[in-house]
Amino acid sequence: MTETMQRWSMDALGRENLKLTQAPVPQPGPGEVRVRVNAVSLNYRDKMVVEGTMPIPLSFPFTPASDMAGVVDCVGEGVTRFQPGARVISTFFPEWIDGKPQADARNLPYKTSGGYFQGMLAEYVIVKEDALVASPETLDDAEASTLPCAGLTAWFALVERGQLRPGQSVLVQGTGGVAIFALQIAKAHGAEVFVTSGSDEKLALAKKLGASQGINRLKGDWAENTLALTQDRGIDHIIETVGGENLKHSLRAVAVHGRISVIGVLAGTEITLSAGELLLKSPVIQGIGVGHRRALEDFVRAVDVTGLKPVIEHRYRFNELEQAFEHLDRGAFGKIVLTRE
Repeated sequence: MTETMQRWSMDALGRENLKLTQAPVPQPGPGEVRVRVNAVSLNYRDKMVVEGTMPIPLSFPFTPASDMAGVVDCVGEGVTRFQPGARVISTFFPEWIDGKPQADARNLPYKTSGGYFQGMLAEYVIVKEDALVASPETLDDAEASTLPCAGLTAWFALVERGQLRPGQSVLVQGTGGVAIFALQIAKAHGAEVFVTSGSDEKLALAKKLGASQGINRLKGDWAENTLALTQDRGIDHIIETVGGENLKHSLRAVAVHGRISVIGVLAGTEITLSAGELLLKSPVIQGIGVGHRRALEDFVRAVDVTGLKPVIEHRYRFNELEQAFEHLDRGAFGKIVLTRE
C-alpha cells in the first residue's frame, strides 16, 4: 500500500478553510484499529462544527465528520474485537459503551467523533477497537455509514428511551436524516406515522415510505391540524427536530402523558413552555444526544432483521465535499454520503 493518503483538514473554522490534503497513512497502536474508509455520511451537526456555530473546542489541524463505514485494514497489539477484513462503522461517542455517559451535572458529556476526537473524512482512520461496531450484513458501506448518528438518534429516541409500541402514533418533523429514520423505525414497530414538512413533494415521498398523514407546516397551524387529524387525542411521541419556539407547538400537539424527543435546534436553543399545558398534560420531554454503542449494535441487528434501507438522496465522491455541504445547506430528503468509489 502507499505511504500517504488523502484527508480533509482545516486549520481554522469556516468551510473556506477545508482542504483536501496529503498525509502519512497512520499506524495503529495497542488496542487500536486502522480502518480503510469507504463511505462518510454527513450530518447537519458536521456543518455546524465546521462553520463554528456549534461552540466546541477543536484540535487543529482538524478533520470533520463523525460517521463512516469501512473495512479493518490492520490492527494493533492486543486487539480482539475485530480482525483485518471486517466491515465496521464508527460510533458517535467513542467512549460511551452503555448505560449513562461518563460526565457530571457541570461537565456535560460531548466527547464525540468529529469534534472532541478527530473525524472520519480521510482514506484511513485510527480508532480504538471499542469505538467500532460491526456493519449490518444487509447494507452496503454508503448505507451503513448513515447509522452512527442519524439512525441511532432516531432509534434511541423511539426504542431505547421511548419504548415504542405497536399502534402508537408518532409525529416526525421534517424529512432530513433523523426524521426519515424515525419514520422507518416507527413503521417497522407498527406505529402510525405523521410527517410535517414545508414541501408537498417531500410529504408525498414520505407517504411512499409509509407515513399515514402528511401535514404541510406552511399551510396553516400544523399543531392544530394534527389535533384535528387525531380527533383531539394528540400524538403519543413527537420527534422534535426544530427546537426554539416550535417546542411550544409540539407541546400543544402531544397526547396526555405522551412523549417529546427534543433533537434539533434549527430554530434556536432557547425554550419557553406553558406551565399549564406541561403540568396538566404531563408529557415526558427528553433530550436525545444520539446514543451509546450497545444501542447502535441493537439497531444494526434490527436493520438486518427488518430489511430497513436508509434513504440516501445523493452519493458524492470523496473529493466533492463542497458540493455535499451545499446540498446539506439546501436540505436533503434523507441522507447525503461521500464515497471513495
